[in-house]
Amino acid sequence: MQIQTLQLINFKNYAEARLDLSEKINVLVGKNGSGKTNLLDAIHFLSLTKSAFTSADNYCIKQGEQFFSIKSTFSRGNTHHELLCAVQSGAKKVFREDANDYPKLSDHIGKYPVVLIAPDDTALVKEGSEERRKFFDSMISQLDKAYLEALIQYTYAIKQRNSLLKMFADTHSFDGLALESYDRMLVRSGNTLYNKRAAFVGEFVTVFKRYYDFIVDNEEVDLRYNSELKNTSFEDGLLKNKQRDLYLQRTSFGVHRDDYQFTLGTGDLKRLGSQGQQKSFIIALKLAQFEIIKNAKGIKPILLLDDIFDKLDDARIGKLLELIRNEEFGQLFITDARPDRTAALLDQIHVSATMFNVDNGSIRKL
Repeated sequence: MQIQTLQLINFKNYAEARLDLSEKINVLVGKNGSGKTNLLDAIHFLSLTKSAFTSADNYCIKQGEQFFSIKSTFSRGNTHHELLCAVQSGAKKVFREDANDYPKLSDHIGKYPVVLIAPDDTALVKEGSEERRKFFDSMISQLDKAYLEALIQYTYAIKQRNSLLKMFADTHSFDGLALESYDRMLVRSGNTLYNKRAAFVGEFVTVFKRYYDFIVDNEEVDLRYNSELKNTSFEDGLLKNKQRDLYLQRTSFGVHRDDYQFTLGTGDLKRLGSQGQQKSFIIALKLAQFEIIKNAKGIKPILLLDDIFDKLDDARIGKLLELIRNEEFGQLFITDARPDRTAALLDQIHVSATMFNVDNGSIRKL
C-alpha cells in the first residue's frame, strides 16, 4: 500500500501544499519547526481520522482560517482510492473515500494502516496507564472492528455513567435503574475489551521480544497486561464499588483502569531502564506493531519515522538501516533537520530516496 499524492489546505502551518510521493522512501528535511512533522500528521489523520499529536481537530486548522482539508490518492495492489478529510469549525467532520462519505468514521479505521515512530513515544514508558492503553487500543482497533465498536460503546457508557454519578451528588438524588442501564452496557462492552486485550497481548509479546532481541542482545524484557477483571467479574466489581463511586462521582472499577506493564529484567522499565533501553523498548513495540498489522492485513503499513535519527545512537540507527536495506518496510517517510546525515545513512546501504525541502509551510522537491 502506498500514498501517491498528498494535498493540504489550511492544515496546521500549510496554507496550501501538494506532493507527488515515492512508493519507497520519502525524506522530509528542513529546520525544526518548519512543518515536517505536520506532513506526517496529515498522513496519520487520513489513516486514523485524527491527529497523532492533538486531541482536538480544530487545533489542526491554520491560524486565522475556518477549515482545513487533506486529500490524497492511495494505491492498494491494482486499485486506487481517493481520500478526503475536511474539518470546519462548528461543523461535522467529513471523511470521504472515492466520493462516498463514511456513515461512521469507525468504518474507515484499519483500511489504510500507518505506524508512527516519534520522539513523544517516550510517554509510553514515562507517563501513566492512559498512554499505554491508547497505544494498544489504537493498534487493536485497526485489526478488529468488534473491538473498536466495543471501545466506542464503553467510552460512551463511562462518560454517561460518570455524568449520572455527578448529577446524583449535585441533586442529592439516586436512580438505581438508570445506573443499572449503564452498568449493563459497561459489562457487555468491557468484557469484550478485556478478552480481546488479553488474547492480543499473548500474540504481540512474542513478536515484540524478537524485535527487542534484534535491537539489543542479551537483555530480558517482558510486557504484561494487568486488569482488575483478572480476579473479579465486572458485575461484582461494579457492585462492590457502587458506594465508592457515588462518593467519588466517577467509575472506579473497570477496563478503563487497565495497564500494560513494561519490565526490564525483574523490575519496572521506567525505574530501572536507561534512556537507551527505553528507546529500544519503544522501537521494538512499534516494529512489532508494524509486523502484526502487516500479517493481519496482508499489506505493509506506511511507516512514519519522525526525527528518529536525531534521537538514536549509532547502534540503533544501524539496526533500523538493516531493516530498510532488507526491504522489510513498504513506503517509508523520514523527517530530519540535517539532510546530509540522512542522505549519507541511506547511501551507506545503497538505497535511494525522494527528498523534499520543507521551509515554513513551503515544500520543494530536491
